[in-house]
Formats: sequence, C-alpha cells, structure tokens
Amino acid sequence: MDRPTPPYHLPVLAAEVAALLPVGSRGVVVDATFGGGGHTRTLLAAHPQIRVIGIDRDPDAAGQAAALGGRVTFLAGNFRRLEELLRGVGADEIAAVFFDLGVSSHQLDVGNRGLSYHRGGPLDMRLGEDSALTADEVVNGWDEADLARIIRRYGEDPSAARIAAAIVRARPLHDSADLAGVVAAAVPARVRRRAHPARRTFQAIRIAVNDELGALAEGLEAALRVLSPGGRVAVISYHSLEDRTVKRRLAAGAAGCVCPPDLPVCGCGRVAELRLLTRRPLVPGAEEVAANPRARSARLRAAEKVRP
Repeated sequence: MDRPTPPYHLPVLAAEVAALLPVGSRGVVVDATFGGGGHTRTLLAAHPQIRVIGIDRDPDAAGQAAALGGRVTFLAGNFRRLEELLRGVGADEIAAVFFDLGVSSHQLDVGNRGLSYHRGGPLDMRLGEDSALTADEVVNGWDEADLARIIRRYGEDPSAARIAAAIVRARPLHDSADLAGVVAAAVPARVRRRAHPARRTFQAIRIAVNDELGALAEGLEAALRVLSPGGRVAVISYHSLEDRTVKRRLAAGAAGCVCPPDLPVCGCGRVAELRLLTRRPLVPGAEEVAANPRARSARLRAAEKVRP
C-alpha cells in the first residue's frame, strides 16, 4: 500500500500572519518565501481584496503557485533581489511583505539536497540554483580554522573546534548521513542525549552556503523600502541569529529621537519610520507545536511603516 504524500510544508503561525493585515486590506502582499504557498492560501482566504506576489529561489515552488489561480503571481528568485523582482512586474501599492525564513519541510524531506541529518543525500545544501557554493565544497575544501569559525558563528556550537577537526580527519565526506555521524561522534556524550548533535553544524554549513544572514539583511531593507506608508512587514525566524537580526532592525526603525533626555529641543532630527506591532515575538501554541513539531522554535515579529 502506498504511503500518503506528505504535505509540501505546514505553514507556521499562519492565522497570526493573516491577522497582522487590517480587515479590508487591498493591494499587493509579497510572500517573499512562497514555498508551498501555505501562508499565501491563508492570506487569500482572510483578505479577499488582496493579490499575492510569491517569490522563491527554489524552482520546486513554481508548481505550487500555479495551483492557486489568478490572484497569485510567482517570481523565481532570491528575496535579497526583492526590488528588482518587483520592478519587473510593475508592482506598486505594496500592503505587506512577509518572510518565513529557514528551510521548508519539503526541502528537508527531499534527500537530494543533503539538508537533513536524519537521512543520506549528496552534500549540496543549496536552497536555490543561484548559490554557487555547495556544502561539499565547504566540508571538503575549507581549512579547519574556517570550518570551526562558521560552526561557532552560525551554529553557536561550543564544540566547534572538535567538530571541525573531526571533519578534516574524516575527509572526504560526500553524504549527509556520513557527515552527521562524524559530528555526532565528535561531540561530548552529554550533548548527544539532547537534540541531534549534528543539528547546529548542519545549520551553520547551510547558512554559509546560502549566505542566509546576508540575504536576510538585504531582503529586509528592500522590504522596508518598497512598502507603502501603512504597509506591514512580518518575519518568522527559527534560530537566534535570524531573530536577532530582525529584532534589531525593526527596533532601530521604531526608534525616534535619540537625543539626551535633558536637552530641551531635539537636535538629532530623527523620526521613527516604523511602529512595532509585536513588542515581543509571537510564538506557536502548544496545539500547533503538537501538530507540527518543526514549529517549536518559530518567532514572529512585525512592524508597520509609518512614513515614506
């Protein structure tokens, strides 16, 4: 008997994302990480007067967009090129831009990218064809110091030096399951009893391969530029590096005058460009996490653009 096909991706915090748009919203909503279109479906149902431009660097996402009808336009590309992509279709009156960061369930479950430490696959880890670097090149070509640096920086793993040394000793490594095994053997036994010991290393290599933090910083800036006044930006992140980037940028945009409080008149002339909609990040409830354990680490932050 055939197994049922797993869903492309279960959207996380979908109702909360839709609720960030005011009732009666119209114009264009940009789903900058379209994936399987789960968030877009929720947005279309909740706001019948909007249309969605879906952007994704993963070519597999195009087929998902085609099934959603005329209110959705799909653009293939990296959201760090957001302005360029939107200019190509003459999009204006942008009501919202939404990002769901990280890796989709589809990308994890398809073994030909080597993104999962639970199954074997070629060490690729590219989220789209626009990435020139592969995980194979990082694992087998980078020196030990550089490997340790990215595992420490992007994986925030205290065992980074031990893991990097173990990878270099085990070369060549071309399969994700083999890499996961090397990492697991390198970390202290107490670490193996917690989350999968290769989780942080895989995260670090994936971030390096796809320049995810650089793309996030550029994409978020582009989103704030293209939004109409009153438009909203929302970002779901899945680890502290992403969340910190989003939190700091939105907080900086929401800061007004930065003059010392004892000055009688403002001298800096700074005016807030954003109004925070989430003072603290929204997180999934217990019911959603039980239905979709991958949602556990999700954090949703949002802001409204208050001036051009």
